[in-house]
Amino acid sequence: MAETDFEILDPRFKTLVKTSAVIEKLWSGGRWTEGPAYFPALKSLVFSDIPNDRLMRFDETTGQTGILMGGRDRYVNGNTVDRQGRLISCEHGGRCITRTEHDGRLTVLADRYEGKRFNSPNDLVVKSDGSIWFTDPAYGIDSDYEGFRAEPEIDGCHVYRIDGVTGKITRVADDFKRPNGLAFSPDESKLYIADTGATHFESGERHIRVFDVRDDNSLAGGDVFAQCSNGLFDGFRLDNAGRLWCSATDGVHCLSDTGDLIGKVLVPERVSNVCFGGPKNNRLFITATGSLYSVLLPTTGLRTF
Repeated sequence: MAETDFEILDPRFKTLVKTSAVIEKLWSGGRWTEGPAYFPALKSLVFSDIPNDRLMRFDETTGQTGILMGGRDRYVNGNTVDRQGRLISCEHGGRCITRTEHDGRLTVLADRYEGKRFNSPNDLVVKSDGSIWFTDPAYGIDSDYEGFRAEPEIDGCHVYRIDGVTGKITRVADDFKRPNGLAFSPDESKLYIADTGATHFESGERHIRVFDVRDDNSLAGGDVFAQCSNGLFDGFRLDNAGRLWCSATDGVHCLSDTGDLIGKVLVPERVSNVCFGGPKNNRLFITATGSLYSVLLPTTGLRTF
């Protein structure tokens, strides 16, 4: 029954899902899928299969999934779409941020900070001013599974900003154990950043923090916004009302704009990331372990392109 695909914990969640809707498995066969990014013009979703070193493409018009690009030692993790409709990616292999141009060429936007190589850029978001904000934990250099084992050159795992005009790279947060997913509020006055430090540290970070974004693009605050009750918050996206749809071990957790867990979309595999897409931007795409899922919702995602 479709009702079993949802867990309603608060009456506010009832209007955000249709219990008659079914969670669809669109594709399976990956090792760790990540980084979903929707392209409206192509009616397609691009996502990563990191250990297999390939980018996949789901075609919404045919329902077919195939390899978009693979076997180039890129080990792409997070992806997003910029305001010009170009794919922006975090690469574990090259330890860099790249942009795929409209003609297919790759442009490296950032691979070093103050002359030192990044660890392994993980997730990213584009602000309306064209700047790119990204996290840089060490998961891609911890082993050869999702990249290439290497010693870190930078003094920790931090969050960075690439200026959309000058390309200058600025470190905007340096007090995370393992910064991961990130997203802006609808008015871009706040930036939410997940910390998955529990994968490596006894301090056990498994939360999302919220920062105020100042006019000069520096960050203030950083209080814990929400703790994950099942596993870790990895990737997440916001809807138009400012609610967060977050990955977790048992599915997608929906958080109110005040951080309350109000409901879940239950998925039979551990979820890594989500994004909104479809003609009305109300189809929630879900990357989970080795598969791609989706569900149609009566609420729309926050457009970031």
